[in-house]
Amino acid sequence: MGTKTISLADDAYERLEAAKREGESFSDAVRRLTPGIHLAEYVGILDEGTADELDTTIAERRAERTDDRRARVRAVADALDERTAEHSSSE
Repeated sequence: MGTKTISLADDAYERLEAAKREGESFSDAVRRLTPGIHLAEYVGILDEGTADELDTTIAERRAERTDDRRARVRAVADALDERTAEHSSSE
């Protein structure tokens, strides 16, 4: 296995050093603190009905966030239009 040289900000280095256990290398500390997730471990964990419900809920939440963003954009655009109209009428 090869090695890599990385740069860390002083505060990040200090945090990693503080988290490192006695006798533990920095590589071991990083491995311990950042456990990998293997998606294959989760295949089949949900039954089909639950997976479908989850997909539906995710789609609904995404649509709600999109609608919320569009409403905020409209509100900002309307406010800018009003300010522009006020500024134009005062000249």
